[in-house]
Amino acid sequence: MSTTLHTPSEGQSAPAHKRALHPVLMMLGILLFAVALTYVLDAGQFKRQGHLVVPASYHLIPKDNSPAALFALSTPISTAARAYPASAVSLIHAIPEGLTKSAALVFMVMFVGGMFEVFKATGALDSGLNRLVGLSRGNLYVLGPLLIVAVGLGSTFLGLISEYLVLLPVVLALGERLKLSPLLSLAMLTFGAKLGYIASVSNPIVLPVAQGIAGVPLFSGASVRLAVFVVSMILAIAYFIYALRRAKVAASVTPEMSTITLSQKAVLLVMALATVALVWAAPAYKWHNGELSAFYIFVAVAIAVVGRLDARETADAFVQGMKGMMLAAILIGLAATIELILQQSMVLDTVIDKLSSMLNGRPPAVVAVGIMGIEAVLDLLVPSTSGKAAISMPILAPIAHLSGLSPQTCVLAFLLGNGIMGIINPASGLTLAFLAIAKVGYGQWVRFAMPLVVALLLMGVVTVTLATRFGY
Repeated sequence: MSTTLHTPSEGQSAPAHKRALHPVLMMLGILLFAVALTYVLDAGQFKRQGHLVVPASYHLIPKDNSPAALFALSTPISTAARAYPASAVSLIHAIPEGLTKSAALVFMVMFVGGMFEVFKATGALDSGLNRLVGLSRGNLYVLGPLLIVAVGLGSTFLGLISEYLVLLPVVLALGERLKLSPLLSLAMLTFGAKLGYIASVSNPIVLPVAQGIAGVPLFSGASVRLAVFVVSMILAIAYFIYALRRAKVAASVTPEMSTITLSQKAVLLVMALATVALVWAAPAYKWHNGELSAFYIFVAVAIAVVGRLDARETADAFVQGMKGMMLAAILIGLAATIELILQQSMVLDTVIDKLSSMLNGRPPAVVAVGIMGIEAVLDLLVPSTSGKAAISMPILAPIAHLSGLSPQTCVLAFLLGNGIMGIINPASGLTLAFLAIAKVGYGQWVRFAMPLVVALLLMGVVTVTLATRFGY
């Protein structure tokens, strides 16, 4: 039996999806806004030591702000002596540059799609999902929370996020079995992944940069972040259950009867071992997108061999899967273009300087909440969490110190502001990739997730306020 991942469920009509703004058009709109910022804002630059900015080193750079620059046929390069706003030509030129910059992630996403399509071609996915639904008796009120917590644990302790792209098609197929809309299926995975990053109890991707700049021992202060993780999980699970009841989803679903062949059992074992290997090896050996891409290719070949697919079937399935990830890959490349445009016109540092200057001389609690707000704004401009830490923490940490705010609370405020905004960030290529794969419109996702985002914001404000008061 074949599985159709993107069939609209009851209550979600295809015409409604077609009326939604195409994610590529939405991303292009954000790019045009970034171009407008290069004309409105002054050009300026911080001195840098490696990738880190030097605090209090911001200086203005003369800029040719003529409207005629928008229609310039060449793309003059901004220097320390003179800066230029973005032009129509430089915008078009920056798009392939953004794709090139994020090429490793783009291809990793496409290889995930290829591997999954090979997995699906063996028939093991259908049989395995039926068996899983049977063992759990199709109880969504058990499966949903368990999945949210499991994904959240991988995110908060191991820093997994883009790796979950490989699980999304499986979760969508599981949701279809359980009569869930793609929106609710997406929530089971996305809530856990995003909220795990909010806490980042021992996240090896973010904490070494943020805590290293703040001058505190690596992974210290984990008890408070663990409490944040627990509260976040409770809020996410409660909201997910509320959404299930509001959608009047049945508490359990009768599984379809099917048999699992020996080769399909072997394929499921390969997938299980591959998942364990990924969770262990990625942080242990510091795998990046290139290594992950190679791993997914290897797993696809192993699945094809064990699942007894011939070479032509395997190649057709792999290419078909890559095609299915094309939109997600393009969105990731376009998201990288936003940061490129702002950097090339030398206005990104201006944004950081103006935002940080608003915190000078403020009380510690106000500074903590302000850091949350600044990181939320920067999340729209800089998609990389570690990249945001590298350009903002060297400036915010001294301001926090002068106000009496502890370095640990400064890091906590950074994590909360960055993570909460990440749930609905329209400029996040990864978030839009998740939505594109699930065929969920951005507006639909924002309307659904906003109550949880508001609750998390309130939790964040209370958390940093209490942390300031008790000297965390």
